[in-house]
Amino acid sequence: MPVLSSAALLRLVLLAAPLDAPALSAPSGCVSETSHLELTGDTQGEVHAVCIHPGLSTSFLFDTKVGRVELAGRERFQVMEGETGLALVPTRALTQADRVPMAVSFQDGAAPTSVHFLLVVHHSEAARQVEVTRQPRPPASRSEGEQQARAEARQCREDKARLEARCSGQVGLLGLLAQGLLGADGIDSKDIGKSVTSLPGNTLTSSKARSYRSATARMEDGRKVVRLAAELELKNNGNTPWTLAGAVLVGPEGVEWKVLGVWQREPLVPGTPGRIGVEVEMTVEEARGSFTLKLWSQEAGGGSESFDGVTFP
Repeated sequence: MPVLSSAALLRLVLLAAPLDAPALSAPSGCVSETSHLELTGDTQGEVHAVCIHPGLSTSFLFDTKVGRVELAGRERFQVMEGETGLALVPTRALTQADRVPMAVSFQDGAAPTSVHFLLVVHHSEAARQVEVTRQPRPPASRSEGEQQARAEARQCREDKARLEARCSGQVGLLGLLAQGLLGADGIDSKDIGKSVTSLPGNTLTSSKARSYRSATARMEDGRKVVRLAAELELKNNGNTPWTLAGAVLVGPEGVEWKVLGVWQREPLVPGTPGRIGVEVEMTVEEARGSFTLKLWSQEAGGGSESFDGVTFP
């Protein structure tokens, strides 16, 4: 589904250059209940520790539209995003005392331009809701904003419930089977190594690439959708390790699709090839043509990497 038409998606927002992440010097404790953060220019570099727990949802509500979310190890979370909020549920892949950095930037560019969190896996507790505002507001405006944020969070929870019901709690191939995406023909794959090209200015170059396409599933609204994935073997030509933080696919008409998730076994060491993977959901019609894959690194100042010629079976 195109980015521009969705208010609450199971996607990653990646629309700008990477944020310069501050040093993670958050306190050992973490917020474990509903809390309110009021950001100012003086708090731009602060990191806010928030408790999370596998299987429990934590919502983040903002008083402005979200521009981009950077979440390390995103594949270890279920993430639902809306225009002014997001909800995430850690999976069992996370263990107690794990600390996961998350940065959220805002679309309007007003200061503070972003907020940084440190998600701390707690043995039993999780913050249910974190409300973030940037400037003091009149009571009437605050009430209106809170109502909108709650509506966004409620929509995220409803989307999550529908997703879990459709998947029957399964992941991997069983999740595809539960959603009707694993048909009699299985999953098609295609060697796209010769068509994928690294754009000028890239630090990474592609040596091998393969794309995948699931069977077609009919959604409740009548749309026919497919799951698509691309796997690239990349060589890091820079001087520092490179870690995948997120990605977006750009279609033939310039429409952007946020990915469902990204995968990387370990950071790309300079001079050594390694693999990355991304997954996206589209309608059958939208999946046609050649796409540009944009990747963002987790490292501060890492820039973006773009690859043309991504096609699907």
